[in-house]
Amino acid sequence: MPGGNWKSVACGVLLLFFAASVASAAAPVVVSSKIDTEGALLGQMILALFRENGIPAKDKTGLGATNVVRKAILAGEIDLYPEYTGSGFYFFRGTDPALWKDPVKAYQKVKELDAQNGIAWLRPAPANNTWAIAARSDLAEKAGLKTLSDLARYMAGKGKVKMAASEEFTSHPDALPAFEAAYGFRFTKAQLLVLSGGNTAQTERVASLGTDGVNLAMAYGTDGAIAALDLVVLEDDKNVQPVYEPAPIVRKAVLEAYPRIPLILDPVFASLDLKTLQRLNGKIVVEGLDPAKVAEGYLREKGFLKKP
Repeated sequence: MPGGNWKSVACGVLLLFFAASVASAAAPVVVSSKIDTEGALLGQMILALFRENGIPAKDKTGLGATNVVRKAILAGEIDLYPEYTGSGFYFFRGTDPALWKDPVKAYQKVKELDAQNGIAWLRPAPANNTWAIAARSDLAEKAGLKTLSDLARYMAGKGKVKMAASEEFTSHPDALPAFEAAYGFRFTKAQLLVLSGGNTAQTERVASLGTDGVNLAMAYGTDGAIAALDLVVLEDDKNVQPVYEPAPIVRKAVLEAYPRIPLILDPVFASLDLKTLQRLNGKIVVEGLDPAKVAEGYLREKGFLKKP
């Protein structure tokens, strides 16, 4: 019957339309982060940018330490999170340690190696959040300290120093011992105030207050308390430490579903230099502001968010 044929064709068209609609409605992107200040800040930036650009997302920020989020993205339990280029040194054992100390080579190598895991690395921020030594600004100004080579010169001239640091920083081969070997200075027990845990906010505060004569502190490059506590990060001018530039990493299957993601995130991460991340992290750590509010405020200030 002609009517029956028409109905069959109509039903077929509707079914095809429905199937196409379902296929086009890709699943939300599960956005995660490590359980730290900067992870929360960057994770909330990504979520705000996705909302602005109509990309559905699920918030799983603050998931855990590096090993937790790494396992989660490899298992497909999360889709995207901010990682650090230098982490590739630990993810991929047996690589040349020297290349991880060069920002361009480190990024290219981790991008190349992680592609084999179905993970894409997007543009990193030009900010190095690696182990560092920070000095009180009054000491830095008086002694002319800008680099760790300057610190070596100052210590060789019997300059008075005392550093607050964690046990891990003082004993881990890649931390203080690596700095000492490269620059030729050596901290005695009397020149160290070793604190339990690895909280740089604690070591930086002790240095800021000058507690027990402390004028140096173990730090991370983009720590939020550095500027607020009037400290100065001394440049690692011999590139002892791996470079830790933050970058969004995303499962390739998700990138194929949402190819606009790099266009949205790359310009924002390109704007996040060292002083900018220190300032934004400081709003969270020192001023106690909510990471989501800090993230949104910065994105609006720079014109990345326009919708009210």
